[in-house]
Amino acid sequence: MPLDPNSVLSLLQVKRSEFRGLESQASEQLRPYRQALLKRGTEIRAKINAFEPEDDRDFVYAQPLESPERPWVIASNLTWNNREESLNWVRDRITGIPTFAVDGSQIYPSKDFSVPIALIQIGWYENFHEGDGNYEKEVVLDLLTPNHFAALSKGDSLDRLVNRRRLELEVRRIIHYMQTHQNQESSLVFYDGSLVASFAETFDRDTYQSYLKALRELLRASEKYRVPLVGYIDTSASQDLVQMLHRVMGFPELSRSSDAGLLYPLMAWGDRTLLCRCCRPGILKDYEEQGDRVTFTYLKTHGGYPVRLELPLWISEAGLLDRVVDWIRAEVIVGRGYPYAIETADKLTVLQTEDRKLFYRLFQDWADREDIPFRLSRKMVSKAYRR
Repeated sequence: MPLDPNSVLSLLQVKRSEFRGLESQASEQLRPYRQALLKRGTEIRAKINAFEPEDDRDFVYAQPLESPERPWVIASNLTWNNREESLNWVRDRITGIPTFAVDGSQIYPSKDFSVPIALIQIGWYENFHEGDGNYEKEVVLDLLTPNHFAALSKGDSLDRLVNRRRLELEVRRIIHYMQTHQNQESSLVFYDGSLVASFAETFDRDTYQSYLKALRELLRASEKYRVPLVGYIDTSASQDLVQMLHRVMGFPELSRSSDAGLLYPLMAWGDRTLLCRCCRPGILKDYEEQGDRVTFTYLKTHGGYPVRLELPLWISEAGLLDRVVDWIRAEVIVGRGYPYAIETADKLTVLQTEDRKLFYRLFQDWADREDIPFRLSRKMVSKAYRR
């Protein structure tokens, strides 16, 4: 039976009191945090420098790396009268600067098939920005067979194995690009996600180690081959600035507030925050020599919350930060609020419902021809018959 819109609206109306006031309450709680960033920047820096952890679990979370004279929110002062003016600015900034992005999609093993099988598709897009519209894009497929899943322990997630494989393929392709473009500092590689994978701390050991290995190798490759890398997080729930202010300024702890929510009213389009070293507890302790070499800044790229950018420290050390941020602004303008390179890589690789049906049908026909034994669940057969 299809969802009844009237029932949903009635239920929302009944629950309306649980939604009202949430935004204003959060804004009021964040008021001292925002005022501190705007008016007490020197004091915050002094307290960070004097911060003495009470034990080995006490962290400052964020350490500013730029000149003390710079405010916490750095205005871009970028305004245009129309889109053509903004595109002229883009051409001035990014002509001749290649941008590269990789993305992937997957079809997970289905419980309706007795044989575990999964399909991964990754694709990449490079825009040369040479003024002639020249670009390069390609997709590749990878198949996970029963042999890949055989080594899993009881209770391990098949889906996580697929996710690990997709991550490995994406990172491998990025590193290959860096190897073939080494010492090309006038280029930019986008990684669609966080370079500080704290979310992996809740995963099983094998998955955790896979994320660690992949991201360590990615950071090392960027530094070794001198190709700028940015982890782009469009919707970030990170609390590094909020936690830093809580610890050094003694403000009340706000478990539900994010850095992006804190910064939202303070930033205009194109503004960014001070670059900070990420000093978060947890996973960074396992990043080995890269544990203190991941930085972050927030950038206002559209009408919503600012996005989080994570970059290897060497970019700032090499004096490339402002140029790299301008290249990101340019990509966002072309993509109308989202980096065009990432958006295009995503379009290349996304697998739709029809792709999933085609994959299963191809596998079923092939298995019949090759006399590969497998069974379909009665539920799937029933659905196919009814639809």
